[in-house]
Amino acid sequence: MSTDTRTTDTLVIGAGITGAAAALVLSEAGHRVTVVDAYGPAAMASGWTLAGVRQSGRHPAELPLARAAVAQWAQLDERLGRETGYRRSGNLRLARGEDEIATIRALVENQSAAGLPISWLGSLTEVREIAPHLSERVLAASFCDSDGHADPVATVTAFLERARDLGAMLRFGERVVRLRANAGRVTGVETDTASYAPGTVILATGILANDLLAPLGHRVPLRRPMVTVLRSTPTEPLLTPVLGVANADMAARQELSGRLRVTSGAEDWPGEIVEEAGRPAIRPRLRAIRETIEKVSSVLPAFAGLELEGVWAGALDLTPDALPVLDRPDGLENLVVAAGFSGHGFGIGPVTGEIAARLACGETPDHDIAPFRLSRFRDDARESAPLTLHG
Repeated sequence: MSTDTRTTDTLVIGAGITGAAAALVLSEAGHRVTVVDAYGPAAMASGWTLAGVRQSGRHPAELPLARAAVAQWAQLDERLGRETGYRRSGNLRLARGEDEIATIRALVENQSAAGLPISWLGSLTEVREIAPHLSERVLAASFCDSDGHADPVATVTAFLERARDLGAMLRFGERVVRLRANAGRVTGVETDTASYAPGTVILATGILANDLLAPLGHRVPLRRPMVTVLRSTPTEPLLTPVLGVANADMAARQELSGRLRVTSGAEDWPGEIVEEAGRPAIRPRLRAIRETIEKVSSVLPAFAGLELEGVWAGALDLTPDALPVLDRPDGLENLVVAAGFSGHGFGIGPVTGEIAARLACGETPDHDIAPFRLSRFRDDARESAPLTLHG
């Protein structure tokens, strides 16, 4: 490790969407920003995701963030000067049985009451007007036409490159190994090649957050289940909106390239990450691949006939209530934690990055962050919330 100590106003650890968005907000405000990541843009959760950009199905505490994020997504290409692949193509959440019909109907009622424009489609005929290739397994659905999807790697890369245009330093292939703290502040950050003396630190490392937090006496309570992701070769247009289902055991979207990207529900992960071509990878189980194909094909039959181009798995940083942590931990005034996005942090990334940046500057965010405080987990009896996934 170098004996030189580098200075920066803010050190962002993690080059996923939240870290990237925070880096841009700070760079736009004239701060000196350094982003450090062991791999590169969207190397883990932000790249593994389905990459939905949705408001529908959000927890009430997260819905204002999602609505604000969707307003930003419409202008992101112009702001970043680069393509994100964003399309406002809608989100269908499907019901495949009577119990799921009740779940979806309640979702529509609750979110309509919260002010979200969302429709109840009570028959397959209505659903097929939006997605004609769906099977008779689909009985009903919700539809939010202001939801959509984007290209995750292109989006995160665009945020980071725009931040670099404004002076941010991007340090990829550099792994943070330790945070040093004294007198209530992070005083130093050590990587495998350098040392930093930052004014503030934003920790946005997803499933790895506790590796750096725990030695400082803090921990985000995380389970780390895995989700299997399949990607087909390009095919004819089959699907315009993003598909989800009532119990979150599958999701699907068609990329601008024509490829179908689909995901499974969550299952236990043994915790092993391997490196393939210099990138972190989690190997999915054959059983999960088979089950994912079956579940997706049961509602979108054409999927079973496509060629398979890619298979991977991603791990979730799942909190007990499936809400993120956006907070400065007690006793560490210059450290901001942005983690625990529970499989649906991509779509709100532009806003959560902005919140993290505001906290790093000692400012009050525009959104209520009380539901996202780390201190809410002091009561270990908190019940686990259901997954929603895809964005």
